Amino acid sequence: MNGLSEMNAPEPELQPSEAVTDDLFLGDALAICQPRNGYRAGTDAVLLAATLAPEIALEGPVLDVGAGVGVVGLCVAARCPNAKVVLVERESKLAALARHNIERNGLAMRVSVVETDIARATGALNGAAVASETFAFVLANPPYHDEGRGTVAGNPLRAASHQMPQDALEIWARFMNRMAAPGGRVAMIHKTEALPRILSAFANRFGGISVLPVHARADEPAIRVIVTGIKGSRAPLSIKPSLVLHGPDQAFLPEIEAVFRHGAALPG
Repeated sequence: MNGLSEMNAPEPELQPSEAVTDDLFLGDALAICQPRNGYRAGTDAVLLAATLAPEIALEGPVLDVGAGVGVVGLCVAARCPNAKVVLVERESKLAALARHNIERNGLAMRVSVVETDIARATGALNGAAVASETFAFVLANPPYHDEGRGTVAGNPLRAASHQMPQDALEIWARFMNRMAAPGGRVAMIHKTEALPRILSAFANRFGGISVLPVHARADEPAIRVIVTGIKGSRAPLSIKPSLVLHGPDQAFLPEIEAVFRHGAALPG
């Protein structure tokens, strides 16, 4: 199923400065509306979703924390036909776009949205009948920029999507731990410079932590890390072989092309 049976679903109303673009993911399996000038999901969201192979997703429901317009969770749902996915998003306009993207891709039977701030989520979760400690997988693609560093975006929605307080990764890790089932797996993608803070936030919450460095090219420093962990595990930290995206000709390597175009799981 290519998931495009609801292409006429109406778009949420946004201000002119918040116009949307219509973008395809996983080849043409997903059509996603996202703000033209806000945070734009792309490579990182697809890589994070690809940490789950279809057979692994049979183990239980998936939670996409800070889902934005829903790209991570919708990529999981499109790639894993039996996956049940919940998207949690604080910003109302992004949550509205996520609902729109769910409907237009024909995934309303398996994907839902809870609109809430993860620091104050209890009421919204209870209202949506979403229980703590029930998710086999919890995925997160937090804002990458620290609040107060650099120029603040003039668009409030864009600013909220790009920046968060320096200590907020602790809040994200706490929420991921709260929602993961015992033995559940968590995964977060972030800039490499955030790795010490991620490891600190994951400490005493998750074990079996592994770090996957992501390189644009083999001869360049890593630009991202994907950090995974298991709730309740006591297994030691490990570092996986690096994931390289591009070959010498600047094109995606074949195994990476398969991830982005055909919905394959991450190699290895």
